[in-house]
Amino acid sequence: MTMTIADRFRTAVDQRDLAALDDLFTDDIRLYSPVKFTPFEGKPMVLGLFGVLLRTFEDFHYVGDYTGTAQTSTDGTPAPSAVLLFRARAGGKEIHGIDLLHFADDGRIKEFTVMVRPQSAVHALGEAVLAGLVEDGLVPAEG
Repeated sequence: MTMTIADRFRTAVDQRDLAALDDLFTDDIRLYSPVKFTPFEGKPMVLGLFGVLLRTFEDFHYVGDYTGTAQTSTDGTPAPSAVLLFRARAGGKEIHGIDLLHFADDGRIKEFTVMVRPQSAVHALGEAVLAGLVEDGLVPAEG
């Protein structure tokens, strides 16, 4: 059985394998986060964010998936897409969420949108991720 890019992505996340994620992302990937209005842009920033996320989430696991086509936020064109449903904890809060992946013509992930609920979990996740980004030097500390 041939693994799809979504399958390879799930495996890389399950194994916390940033090198495998690097191979799956386009250089100009954009990640839309529930904790920041503007996207994280470019492979170095998105990989850095994933390093923080993999440390922040507790008991992260995917619980389902859907595939199809959806318009991207980047240019509004339809692209092959996958939705991966997940459950996790962060900051003591249970999180339900989805990862929406849009694929480039070469099959790699070009756009990534994360949606989570409930609001209390979004807040706890945002605080934990910001602290990790500052700790890793990816964003400046707020003064």
